[in-house]
Amino acid sequence: MVSALAGVMTSVIGKLTTLLGEEYAKLKGVHREVEFMKDELSSMNALLQRLAEVDRDLDVQTKEWRDQVREMSYDIEDCIDDFMKSLGQTDIAKRAGLVQNVIQQLKALRGRHQISSQIQGLKARVEDASKRRMRYKLDERTFEHRISRAIDPRLPSLYAEPDGLVGIDKPRDELIKCLMEGVGALVQQQKVISIVGSGGLGKTTLANEVYRKLEGQFQCRAFVSLSQQPDVKKILRSILSQVSQQEYANIDVWDEEKLINAIREFLKNKRYFVIIDDIWSNQAWKIIKCALFPNDVGSKIMTTTRSITIAKSCCSPQHDHVYEIMPLTEANSKSLFLKRIFGSGDMCPPKLEEVSSEILKKCGGSPLAIITVASLLANKASTNEEWERVYNSIGSTLEKDPGVEEMRKILSLSYDDLPHHLKTCLLYLSIFPEDCEIKRDQLIRRWIAEGFINTEGGQDLEEIGDGYFSDLINRSMVQPVRIQYDGRVYSCRVHDMILDLLISKSIEENFVTFFGGQNQELVLQHKIRRLSLNCYSQEHIAVPSTAIISHCRSLSVFGYAEQMPPLSKFRVLRVLDIENGEDMESSFIEHVRTLCQLKYLRLDVRSISAFPEQLGELQHLQTLDIRWTKIRKLPKSIVQLQNMTCLHVNNLELPEGIGNLHALQELREIKVKWDSLASSLLELGSLTKLRILGLRWCIIDTHGNKEIFVENVVSSLCKLGRLNLRSLCIKSDYGYSIPLKEMYGYSIEFLLDSWFPSPHLLQKFQMDAYYFFPRVPVWIASLDNLSYLDININPVEEEALEILGGLPALLLLCLSSESSAQNNMFICLKDFRFTCWSNGKGLIFEAGAMPSLEKLEVPLDAGKDLDFGIQHLSSLMHVTVKIICGGATVREVEASEDAIRSAVTLLPNHPTLEIRIWGDENMVEEDQGKAEEEIQTSTQLI
Repeated sequence: MVSALAGVMTSVIGKLTTLLGEEYAKLKGVHREVEFMKDELSSMNALLQRLAEVDRDLDVQTKEWRDQVREMSYDIEDCIDDFMKSLGQTDIAKRAGLVQNVIQQLKALRGRHQISSQIQGLKARVEDASKRRMRYKLDERTFEHRISRAIDPRLPSLYAEPDGLVGIDKPRDELIKCLMEGVGALVQQQKVISIVGSGGLGKTTLANEVYRKLEGQFQCRAFVSLSQQPDVKKILRSILSQVSQQEYANIDVWDEEKLINAIREFLKNKRYFVIIDDIWSNQAWKIIKCALFPNDVGSKIMTTTRSITIAKSCCSPQHDHVYEIMPLTEANSKSLFLKRIFGSGDMCPPKLEEVSSEILKKCGGSPLAIITVASLLANKASTNEEWERVYNSIGSTLEKDPGVEEMRKILSLSYDDLPHHLKTCLLYLSIFPEDCEIKRDQLIRRWIAEGFINTEGGQDLEEIGDGYFSDLINRSMVQPVRIQYDGRVYSCRVHDMILDLLISKSIEENFVTFFGGQNQELVLQHKIRRLSLNCYSQEHIAVPSTAIISHCRSLSVFGYAEQMPPLSKFRVLRVLDIENGEDMESSFIEHVRTLCQLKYLRLDVRSISAFPEQLGELQHLQTLDIRWTKIRKLPKSIVQLQNMTCLHVNNLELPEGIGNLHALQELREIKVKWDSLASSLLELGSLTKLRILGLRWCIIDTHGNKEIFVENVVSSLCKLGRLNLRSLCIKSDYGYSIPLKEMYGYSIEFLLDSWFPSPHLLQKFQMDAYYFFPRVPVWIASLDNLSYLDININPVEEEALEILGGLPALLLLCLSSESSAQNNMFICLKDFRFTCWSNGKGLIFEAGAMPSLEKLEVPLDAGKDLDFGIQHLSSLMHVTVKIICGGATVREVEASEDAIRSAVTLLPNHPTLEIRIWGDENMVEEDQGKAEEEIQTSTQLI
């Protein structure tokens, strides 16, 4: 497993162990050196793991030794990979012809001789590192003389003056209401509320304001702050001292049990209010909670934490008492910013308006970031040039300013609390540019390719990576951007201030090297291990000729880089990801076949129209994503990629031999036609590990053999359905030569009854085809795991709705029809999107219908009866209504909008409302000018 602090040490030890196995037992000249290095590196790795635990306390000399060993581990792995590659070439030579055999053998021997010399040199480096460790007594100096802790940087939050706070009133009053409200006996029950949010959002300040506001309403109270490694006895002593307001003899020698009993006895019949601030672990909370006697006299407990998981644990089982603190609004951010600089929240010189807005955008509503930057500006001249300089320096010079150290320390607390594997995964996000939306699945596959995820017990790597991603979200280290129907985060973003911290640490650890943006002028001091080129903010970005890129493992390019070194120079590359490289030379990709260690290849480059035929030589390739290229045919050699797990293409046909890709788990979007190779369609069923499949129907003419085609497709789908298939998406891509009325016959009607046995593991079925099933397909009715269904059915009768409503796991339903019925009891459904292509009445929501529904999207005809029972959907959080204007007047459209707004306003959760106007060009022209001015237009298809 690769680590930011220990490099690839664990991976190297594993590979050295492999070289000592029976398969390589006959190797001469290197066996002894390999064994020596393995033993020495194993010992060093143990020390590196211990050093990682106390990284903040290391002195300069220990850090230097650690960094040298980390860099050495990378070099050793590169050498081992070259060595194993040369052995593989020898095996190939044995299978070649006589002349070719001799030539290949000579090349391989020459290469092995060179590698043998490199191993000797690496052995000497290992010996030197081991001697330095003993000479400087690194073990003793690190663990016997720990540096004392600095003052807690969160302490000022406890003593913030109320007059200087901005935007605190509303969240404070909401929390007080939640704490104190209740009916009858409920108000007397002990209640626990947890405030959760990332570092710097003001959790401690908010909790302290609630504490102040409720002074005098409880018989006793206490406020204690924890640390990442809390002294539980000290915390318990503080609680006892605060609630009792008395001193106890010999309390310093009391153990946890005696302290807990004393606190419980004192609180037994008292109405108390206790705040436990900044909880970092469930274990600490469980011990402290034992002391807080659960009486029925109206006692209240409040906790703060950066972890959603811990927040829910504190409030269990009443998860509804988790209060997520939000960033400051734009108005409050501006007020706090100006108040700190000018003493007034509404006084900003006009010349500084624009730059102040840009600075606040970077701060992202974080009070800590706003106050920090404002404090810096308060001591500088109020000129546009000076403020622009500070704005541009955020992420580079700003981090060196003494006034920003406290903010960095607070933000670093969350980073320091992460386990080693999550620190590495989080640091990797520094590769992406500021404000970049990072998709979960792409990130996880990159983590896997880099070796950040270690599997134990045969668990799937992507599932482990998904757990890592969720953990970072729960710890508030990254911000969710888009949420899926099932509650999982689809994409995330890194707060600018967190990103600056990650960039700083990545540079310090030589984890990533940056060019472009704020870090273009970086001084090169090491071999580049990972390279991030940000071409969005500056043009003419080029990698300096002095940069050592031959050891680069990851190359990420964002935008068009004019002067890119040839790929042949990146000989150990594992990850190649090019985003929006539209103008990149198509010849750049020609040397991709030389990247024998490549595991992840993603190209968003429109200029690329072909791959080299030798693509099959990339035997380590796991992910290939070429959806955003002009490639129209896959190389035949692609079927040789035995480690390929994910293949994303854009409407390309299956190559013959696709069944050889036994590791494939995700395949989309593949073009299928009546005249597609029968063998390829049948081989699709041989992909026993396939979980996600995307197909695109491409009907060019009607002369193909439809019966054979259907038989092959159904055969493969039935095989996949019996195995691991979780998701199936079918899209249509019709040719213009087919009359519209004939499309039904050449669509997916054969899936109505032919899929048997049903795909029992299927979780998602999506159809994007101009075809309507006459009823619910038989196989869908038995899918107990189906959570996402996008289907066209006509007509939608009560029987169909009863079947769909009976699916036990269904969370999202997209239903298109030309008519509809009125029975819609869906117990678990959270997201319902309905499209009705008729002018008749749509669905009617009866009392008790869809009790869990949170999102609703429906079409409504302007000017007609809008009473469709929305008042019965009490759980709604977001409503989207498409008003169809055909034949309606402007007044009727306006009246429909008003009626919808009124109905939504009356719902208990006050859901957000989005109204889309569709077909406004067909409105009756009462007043054309008014229509153009007041009616929102939309060209989006329903």
